Amino acid sequence: MDWDKLRIFHAVADAGSLTHAGDRLNLSQSAVSRQIRALEESLGTTLFHRHARGLILTEQGELLFEATSAMSKRLETAAARIRDSEEEVFGQLRVTTTLAFGTLWLAPRLSTLYERYPDLKIDLMLEERVLDLPMREADVAIRMKEPSQADLIRKRLMTVRLQVYASRGYLARAGTPERIEDIASHRLISQSPASPQVAAGAILVQRLLAENPQSRLTVNNYFGVLQGVLHDLGIGVLPDYLTEEFPDLVRVLPEIESNEVPVFLAYPEELRHSKRISAFRDFVQEEVIAHRKRLKRLGKI
Repeated sequence: MDWDKLRIFHAVADAGSLTHAGDRLNLSQSAVSRQIRALEESLGTTLFHRHARGLILTEQGELLFEATSAMSKRLETAAARIRDSEEEVFGQLRVTTTLAFGTLWLAPRLSTLYERYPDLKIDLMLEERVLDLPMREADVAIRMKEPSQADLIRKRLMTVRLQVYASRGYLARAGTPERIEDIASHRLISQSPASPQVAAGAILVQRLLAENPQSRLTVNNYFGVLQGVLHDLGIGVLPDYLTEEFPDLVRVLPEIESNEVPVFLAYPEELRHSKRISAFRDFVQEEVIAHRKRLKRLGKI
């Protein structure tokens, strides 16, 4: 099978348009069209349904696109490994983690990594969805639970607990709760029950809701919860890794907290020798150690 035709087919299937694929490949629309027709003739099948708004894969086209997608990802892996055979750390590193951890803990620390490796290009993908590392949706992940996917190298970084916080301004206005029952006189800020979240956090929120808080604000991520707390809207359920970065947060009801939530770093086995991965892994581990030392110094652990 002609590799060049497959490359052009993959670009067309991905773009959904002969014109857009041609722009990516620096080919004319007619040249792309000829290659697709030639591929269809060689396979004896139709790969696309053509209509006024673009192209849609046929069932046979979808099968071929699955194969070319897998080939493309394998080629990306091979290219990354070849680049990583050099002594220097450079190139793109795709990192996935949750919105809250990535925004509030990881991103503010990345200047240290860039100072060491100025040619590194980090693509930070912040979402609750667990990306498929073996299929190269990302190179490395930091998740709030141990990854279940096969063929991954896993490293436990630290543990997190969900605790209850408020701002000094809110407590001065509304008073400080002394017992969990006092939540009934306050506004509770938490993640929405429908939002993806760790089970330990959801259990803690349900425990607090059982006290029938006077008012409630729900957000679909901890970044939004934090903003509500910092702006004196109420008492919020937040991860404890924020206490160093936001010293004005006041912990309330200190006896109330979630179970431990493990934080894991993971990457595909095939990237074991990647210098980019090693550099990022070592950087994160160093930052975790420094974070714990600062919290101990502040008497927070």
